[in-house]
Formats: sequence, C-alpha cells, structure tokens
Amino acid sequence: MCICINCQHVKNCTIYKIILIQHNQPISKRHHTLFTPNNTLLQVSINQTYYDIKLEWDLVECSSFVEKPGFWLT
Repeated sequence: MCICINCQHVKNCTIYKIILIQHNQPISKRHHTLFTPNNTLLQVSINQTYYDIKLEWDLVECSSFVEKPGFWLT
C-alpha cells in the first residue's frame, strides 16, 4: 500500500501526482503549491495475465513523510 494516503503532504506532493497519473486517476487542481519530497522509494509491482500486464505503483519510503491518517479523504 502507498504510504502517501496517510501523509499530510498528499494533496500537493509531486510524487503522489506521478502515482495518480500511472494509475490513470484524476488529479485535483485545488492546490497550486507543489511539494517535492526527499529520499523517496517507489515500488512497482508487475502483474501479468495471459492478455494483460498491469503495473501497481506504491511509495514505500519517504523521508518527508508526516503522518496524518485519512488526510487524503478530506
């Protein structure tokens, strides 16, 4: 699971926006100030079936992480 969803920077983080793009998800344009986190580690899982390949992008480590559970819901 991506740690971004419990981070107070999730709404304006550049890495989270990249993850949303990779997941074909809409990007909120509410926040114009972008935050670039330090020392991030992305994990990309490759799931392959006979007809399809799916990539799952998750941020698993970030030195800028500040815990705020459920912040992405507001």
